[in-house]
Amino acid sequence: MENRFFIDSEGLSAEVLEKKHKLETDPSCRKNHMEYLPGMEQIESDVCRHVMQHVNTYDSSGYTTKDVLAALGHDTCSIEDFKALLSPAAAPFLEEMAQKARLETGKHFGNTVYLFTPLYIANYCENYCVYCGFNCYNHIKRMKLNMEQIEHEMKIIADSGMEEILILTGESRGQSDVEYIGEACKLARKYFRMVGLEVYPVNTEEYRYLHECGADYVTVFQETYDADKYETLHLLGHKRVWPYRFDAQERALRGGMRGVAFSALLGLSDFRKDALASALHVYYLQRKYPHAEMSLSCPRLRPILNNDKINPLDVGEKELCQVLCAYRIFLPFVGITVSSRENEAFRNGIVKIAATKVSAGVSTGIGDHESKYSGKETDGAQGDEQFEIDDSRSLDTMYKDISAEGLQPVLNDYLYV
Repeated sequence: MENRFFIDSEGLSAEVLEKKHKLETDPSCRKNHMEYLPGMEQIESDVCRHVMQHVNTYDSSGYTTKDVLAALGHDTCSIEDFKALLSPAAAPFLEEMAQKARLETGKHFGNTVYLFTPLYIANYCENYCVYCGFNCYNHIKRMKLNMEQIEHEMKIIADSGMEEILILTGESRGQSDVEYIGEACKLARKYFRMVGLEVYPVNTEEYRYLHECGADYVTVFQETYDADKYETLHLLGHKRVWPYRFDAQERALRGGMRGVAFSALLGLSDFRKDALASALHVYYLQRKYPHAEMSLSCPRLRPILNNDKINPLDVGEKELCQVLCAYRIFLPFVGITVSSRENEAFRNGIVKIAATKVSAGVSTGIGDHESKYSGKETDGAQGDEQFEIDDSRSLDTMYKDISAEGLQPVLNDYLYV
């Protein structure tokens, strides 16, 4: 079945290469990206309609200095104010935005910065996403950790002092089914006080099962909210279905997850529209599920293997800072995560302004924490990384650096009752 498509990483046959070429060049060979596949749950929700009404009519060039100054002067940031703060007209006022964002962060989060680390347990994938290092056509070393290996990795991470972990897989139900992910969550509960998941989207009852296994929150990257652009980037697999991915966080909340996280991959399409959509996705779900903890991430495209088909739109550090400050002003209660895709200097600065959570001791490879944490060579096979990181600091170094900035690093503050 095409929705279970997987290419063995040992090599691509002439027949497979021909199919790949057709997917890239002939849209008629691709399934309708707005059409659900068998087994995908459809929920009744008006969130997508509300979000996309704003995004589809947003013209960032239509805002002026007057609009930006008015937005900065308001005690509460409206949707229109937020649109102005994302616009090019706000670029000359980045310092003023940073000052306002810093005040909002201090009001609601104090001087705390939360720390976590990701753990990739498999890199098999059934999707063909042209910008991703894990995509099914990439000739990489594939690996899936067994439970003994997962526990070994978790123990190494926990011994470093980390208390929150984010479990990730490639998007392959065939190789990393829900039960496999659930067993990994049960193991994580032995070692960590907070367990997050960044895996392929699933149905409500499957999220309920994963929550019962120990998962606290779910992160889903929409990648881009531009459905037309999305179609040209996601050529094969379950991930191709744009609306199913959009509703993933709501299904997770209906399944009992305590929190959900949102993101677009800035650079795939118009980053201002994607930033607007990400924040509004949070804004409208927050009103439907006021009990839920919600957060935003702001990743930018990073170099990957065989990435010669993407020419990312320019999102420099100033533009990224503008987005983060606008997020904080518009959604003062929401957590903001800045990943190790960004460099040390940028992350040191942004945690003093808008970000509330950063990763540390990061590896995007499979089964390599022992070698990266201890420097020891290991005999076990290792799977290739999803993308290059730009900040490889350990937990200990990150903790010290954050403290040196006058901030309080927090490993966990959640109490189970």
